[in-house]
Amino acid sequence: MAVALPFLTALGLIILVLMNIVFFMWAEFKIAGRVVDRYGPMETGRFHGWLQPVADIVKFLNKEDIVPAQADKLVFFIAPFVGFIPMVMCLVVIPYTYTLVVRNLDIGAFFIIALSSFTFVSLIMGGWASSNKYSLLGAFRAAGQLLSYELPLGLAIAGVVMLSATLNLSGIVANQTVWNIVLQPIGFLVFMVAMQAELQRSPFDLAVAESELVAGFSVEYSGMRFALFQLGEFFGLWALASLAVILFLGGWRGPFLPGVVWFFIKFYAIFIFLAFSRVSIPRVRPDQLMTLGWKVLLPAGLANIFITSILIVTVPDYKLPLAVCGFVILVFSLIFMRRALK
Repeated sequence: MAVALPFLTALGLIILVLMNIVFFMWAEFKIAGRVVDRYGPMETGRFHGWLQPVADIVKFLNKEDIVPAQADKLVFFIAPFVGFIPMVMCLVVIPYTYTLVVRNLDIGAFFIIALSSFTFVSLIMGGWASSNKYSLLGAFRAAGQLLSYELPLGLAIAGVVMLSATLNLSGIVANQTVWNIVLQPIGFLVFMVAMQAELQRSPFDLAVAESELVAGFSVEYSGMRFALFQLGEFFGLWALASLAVILFLGGWRGPFLPGVVWFFIKFYAIFIFLAFSRVSIPRVRPDQLMTLGWKVLLPAGLANIFITSILIVTVPDYKLPLAVCGFVILVFSLIFMRRALK
């Protein structure tokens, strides 16, 4: 029984995530509908179209699996799995409480960031193997985008790791007597923007720009292989949103309610923010994407870890000065971000 317990825990977490993904799909439909003054799905299911995600899943299962005649079939077949499986593996190290975790790795934060980088390989494989110029251009766009935003994402995490002196996710939560969003506001901003770019969610979905690239790298995929790319995005959303809760929002810590309840309250707050930003911010241009990553987020992340390291070493009670400096950098970063997106 002791040997089977980790496998049963992992299976339970995967089932929990899959159930939440169905809810994510429905919730994004409804939020998008409300933002544009519509109802969203209403027909499939008796209450506000709650069965619409299930209908979409059935549709994917029944769609014909089409493979281009000139495609590199082996690479074409395995590309979705290269992106999907590492995202599932990220669930192993996410702690929802001190005890509710499959494997409490000492390098948990690095483990998630390392596995999330496999998305880059998956998109390049899918775009190149499709033997389609639109797919290839979408893959090149994705490569530039992911490489540009992995650095700011890593710098945002580095500031928190310096404060906690550990890469262990449970240790990071234990060291947050004050939430890190207060001590690292610019780190939180950089992380949230870079996370959306890494997940290729709007307004950073240039790799699947339907108006220009006809869905980009995934244009030749159908049926379950296309669904695996979508599932990989949602699993990545789960992993990185959970990481944001752990790094910046105190994880499961909170008064009165059980820890796991606090974790999911914060998690769904992040999800609602991402859902609103997806439908309320217009898609950026490629030049704006690169300018934002290299000229705004990267310098802001470097300035953040530089000031954090200086204050930790030189000031005994560094929390107040660090928070003040962080909010000053945050104001300047928002100003430069606005200019970059004009």
